[in-house]
Amino acid sequence: MQFYLLKFFLCYVVTVAIFVIEKVLFMLAYPDIYAGVGFSDRLSVITHGLPMDFSVAGYLTVVPALLVIARVWSSGRVLKYVETGYYVLISLLLSAIFVLDTGLYGYWGFKLDATPLFYFLSSPSAVVGGMTWWQSIGGLLLWVAVAAVIYLIYRVAVLRLPLPDLRAKRSRVTATAVMSVLALLLFIPIRGGVTVSTMNLSTAYFSQNQRLNHAAINPAFSLLYSATHQSGKNENLEFFDAAKLAALKPSVLHTDSSAARFDTLRLASSRPDIYIVILESFSSHLLPYQSGEPIALSLDSIARSGLTFTNFYANNFRTDRALPSVLNGYPGIPPVSVMKYVDKLESLPSLPKSLKEAGYDLTYYYGGDVNFTNMLAFLVSGGFENIICDKDFPVSQRLGKWGAHDDVLFDRVVADFDRRSGDKPVLKVVQTSSSHEPFKVPYQKLENPAANAFAYTDSILGAFMEKLKATPRWDNTLVVFVPDHYGAYPKPLDSMKDRHHVPLIFTGGALKQSGKNSVAASQADIAATLLGMLGIDHSKFTFSKNLFDADAPKFAYFLEPELAGIVDENGYAAINVISGEVVESSGADPSIDRLKAYIQLINQDFTNR
Repeated sequence: MQFYLLKFFLCYVVTVAIFVIEKVLFMLAYPDIYAGVGFSDRLSVITHGLPMDFSVAGYLTVVPALLVIARVWSSGRVLKYVETGYYVLISLLLSAIFVLDTGLYGYWGFKLDATPLFYFLSSPSAVVGGMTWWQSIGGLLLWVAVAAVIYLIYRVAVLRLPLPDLRAKRSRVTATAVMSVLALLLFIPIRGGVTVSTMNLSTAYFSQNQRLNHAAINPAFSLLYSATHQSGKNENLEFFDAAKLAALKPSVLHTDSSAARFDTLRLASSRPDIYIVILESFSSHLLPYQSGEPIALSLDSIARSGLTFTNFYANNFRTDRALPSVLNGYPGIPPVSVMKYVDKLESLPSLPKSLKEAGYDLTYYYGGDVNFTNMLAFLVSGGFENIICDKDFPVSQRLGKWGAHDDVLFDRVVADFDRRSGDKPVLKVVQTSSSHEPFKVPYQKLENPAANAFAYTDSILGAFMEKLKATPRWDNTLVVFVPDHYGAYPKPLDSMKDRHHVPLIFTGGALKQSGKNSVAASQADIAATLLGMLGIDHSKFTFSKNLFDADAPKFAYFLEPELAGIVDENGYAAINVISGEVVESSGADPSIDRLKAYIQLINQDFTNR
């Protein structure tokens, strides 16, 4: 019977060993990130990650345990084929998770979760289209190679172990009983122990250096945890009891629009044409006007002549999580992608829908696939009937990895200047895409590919604005420029605050105010601000603040999968929402309770929709 026990333990131990090796390889894959990490910290990564490794190994050992029990009673070839097939399958699975996690971490800065699955299932062509051919082929070859190595380890250490036949019935019964108990005991590492607390991502957190925590997290567990915790409700975000939350609520929410009236101080028209240009991955670091590099010089010139919010932040880190912030005034919840929940989209307040009810004609322009990440459902629920996307451009013009390049996209916007019905005001939302990885654009000015892609889109913006100024409607036009999420240049930016610092620029002939505005704000505040300027009720936008309302709370909120940050008059703070620890702070008294209350209120609101 000892061989049966040995095979069981070898499967479990070898699986744990594979995870440990993967952690070492993960850190070696990013020498710049882990350059200053000593041996003791690397060892801590392994030891603090072991409980999570034990949990995943427990899951993966359940089937081998059952196969060992079946082998007690039968020595047929079918069991050998099933066993071999199982190890081939988990080798491919573990390899795919490891390769994806390691490859994406350099771009995303967080461990693998269900996001790639959501992206792929919503639009496989968009995901594949966003990769270069060598990334696709190289990734496939690496996946197969790593899977082959993992399978070889299992074959040598586990599969080749012979299991002698147990002829005596008593021996078989004993072996079955013992193996059954051991299989049941796998529940302990799977659960994370016998205490009240169960296994979760915070188990691996041990350091103020988030990169070390990330290295300790088992990517397979992270993926599994994310995929099974997508209900929109997160008990980890319940920081305060009802009384404490009620006391903090006035410091974060202000939706009074009883005095909603046309803002004559800032607009020359109560119903101007509105263009909202959503800029892929732009940041304040591209504009000299905001102490950035001289890259987006056209946008910089526009900012200097318009109204620029200099203390402004992107709520989120990916487009599917950012669009609800810009167009719904809904700032987001870590780690939820609001656009994934199609059934809840219709219940969200909507800036486009509010403008439509006020008589606006709506059009959305995007050069890519609007099925990607449920975008089409999102736009339709927001009131858009006229949606221009990749299918509206000939194949010869879809030369970018994400569809039609920005020059083609804006040419279509310009072509539509004269295609309007009567004197109805229009809302035109233009979402760019060329400044997205892999930064391949029909333009060559700067050596750095990312900087060059931003300069390309920037040049298109400048040309577009000149054409817009030449139209008869210019004096009745308001243009808003805002990035979709935190910036992709420069990298790396270790501070969450720096990553999320983006420009918000108002311009146009209908705008009467110019200069800089330093109020702390984020994308979710655009909806209430625009509606407030137009004199339209915005009381439904619970989490959006009119930035010109002196009585509204003044703060910026932004988040990533495991982090949330706030900037207000007291300073800046960021917390890890998994562990609850403060990871960054500056200023005299950062409002951490204010941040937690805001997160809890958003979480409760979304859960109840």
